[in-house]
Amino acid sequence: MAISDSDIAQALLAYLECNPDDAVSLAEPVRLLAEGADFASRRNFSMHVTVGALLVRGGADVLLVDHLAYGILLQPGGHLEPTDSTLISAAVRELVEETGVDPSGLVPASKMPVYVEHGRVPARPAKDEPEHFHLDFGYSFLTTQADVGPIQESEVRGATWHPLSVAERLVGPRIARAMTAST
Repeated sequence: MAISDSDIAQALLAYLECNPDDAVSLAEPVRLLAEGADFASRRNFSMHVTVGALLVRGGADVLLVDHLAYGILLQPGGHLEPTDSTLISAAVRELVEETGVDPSGLVPASKMPVYVEHGRVPARPAKDEPEHFHLDFGYSFLTTQADVGPIQESEVRGATWHPLSVAERLVGPRIARAMTAST
């Protein structure tokens, strides 16, 4: 079953119960979700949902991808697909698609997202997308060993492991949240 607006709203409200300091920055997504409008669809330009995956190896390194569209290093992630049944499984799918990592060695650090961010995305005329907003749910996964496999060359230039301090400098505070997640 596809991810519904109700599923998204429940995940956001559960996140906010544990992270009340994020309530102000996520007030607009809460308002939009209350109205309902198929936020799993990437063609909803008032806002649509994306997922991210922070993969931590051995408590010391984080896997980042060189994102083609944005030209920066980021955690693997992307848009929901109609076949996705949960936000966390969508994050695993994106991680595996973009990095070729074997999913059998992944352990969720938490069932709850470690971050939720609402942000403006620049227009992408080549994809017929005006400026719009993403509501990004990020999940943390642990592994003792994971090799990068075939990457998704249509979306990323490469996938490499970075020490936590370097990854946090490149990507931001969501890296620290990946380290403090617990099931």
